[in-house]
Amino acid sequence: MDKDLCSLVKDAGIVGAGGAGFPTHVKLNAKAEYVIVNGAECEPLLRVDQQLMDVECRKILEGLKLVKEQVRAKYGVIALKEKYKKAINSLEGIIGEYEGIKIHKLQNFYPAGDEQIIVYEVTKRIIPEGGIPLNVGAIVSNVETIANIYDAYYNNLPVTEKYVTVTGEVRYPKTLRLPIGLSIGEAIELAGGTDLTDFVVINGGPMMGKITDVKSPITKTTKGLIVLPKDHSLIKSLTKDVNTMLKEAKSACMHCSHCSEVCPRNLLGHRIYPDKMMRLSSYNSVCDDKITPINAFLCCECRLCEYACVMDLQPWKLHNSIKKMLSFNGIKNTCKNQPEKVHPFRSYKKYPVNKLIYKLGLNSYNVEAPLTKEEINVTSVSIPLSQHIGAPAVPKVQIGDKVHKGDLIAYVEEDKLGSNIHSSVDGVISDIRNNIIIISGGM
Repeated sequence: MDKDLCSLVKDAGIVGAGGAGFPTHVKLNAKAEYVIVNGAECEPLLRVDQQLMDVECRKILEGLKLVKEQVRAKYGVIALKEKYKKAINSLEGIIGEYEGIKIHKLQNFYPAGDEQIIVYEVTKRIIPEGGIPLNVGAIVSNVETIANIYDAYYNNLPVTEKYVTVTGEVRYPKTLRLPIGLSIGEAIELAGGTDLTDFVVINGGPMMGKITDVKSPITKTTKGLIVLPKDHSLIKSLTKDVNTMLKEAKSACMHCSHCSEVCPRNLLGHRIYPDKMMRLSSYNSVCDDKITPINAFLCCECRLCEYACVMDLQPWKLHNSIKKMLSFNGIKNTCKNQPEKVHPFRSYKKYPVNKLIYKLGLNSYNVEAPLTKEEINVTSVSIPLSQHIGAPAVPKVQIGDKVHKGDLIAYVEEDKLGSNIHSSVDGVISDIRNNIIIISGGM
């Protein structure tokens, strides 16, 4: 490797494209035995990664090779679902050219893409409570992130665009490469718009995504946009107030433990028991000396507990509320136990995605969203200075400055965790406000 990969990745503003946006250059400064490319794409309806692994298979393998060499890993693994036949065929056609890299095929269960789950599936090593993959010698990176690493190293390209699946109640569900800063409303129009007059948009997948405004911008971590009727059961679930849910739980929770039986972190041996935490609503106690509210920090908020509950209760919302309350009071996660083994029946308790789609009421939206190359005419973009974990970027430009696509417009100081921001269009800086740089007069 004749270039400084870490510096190139940092300068390019690369962050995790499939999650919270952890700055990638930090991961590349570590040493690991495994590098795992997360191609599970476990959220229903999303189609980005499985298509990228098909049409950009060479780029993904070359990017993985770069990371593997950088962190001196012994193994490089592309973990994807066995149902992604096109991607598997494309990868298997050339993977023999890459020493120490293999494919790991996953079953179609949720949440296969949770990094703690995927690490166990590939390595059979259990990440400790509150831990990260590096604790067991692994680094996990999203498919699109690996593609961005390739582009930074070989093509000197910063992150200015994002692959996004636009689906749900749109005329033409599709996967597009969109300029960062484009409004969500404009992205929906590129998929033909919607016939609904009263609709809601989920940014992300239906399980872990958040309801968003159509005026909000596409960011480095936007993976999917799902348009649904305002009265859809999923929207009602997401908008239900936690206090309302707890009142319902007080009278309806049967303390049956179904939620704990499917909890993916519980099945890994972590000490999280949603059914015991729900006792707080009825008894103001978890009724177990070994479990405290701090155990709520172990919840990954996958929301599977809700869809296991026969009364449609939402333990994940209670966990989220507790975590916020504890963090507000300066209380951190002290759960650090290292499980010795997973649940003995874990392999039988994996939640099938097809069943989940049915429970979510999304069968009619479970359709192809083909990756489509389109010329996108942009008149204005609004680029947030914080699209990642860590400190917001600091503007490098001023109002009135002319910029070209790819120009650095905001940076993170050397000693801070964060990510650089580049312009996604040619234009003029028309405003800088509310932690956002607005560029007008685009392509």
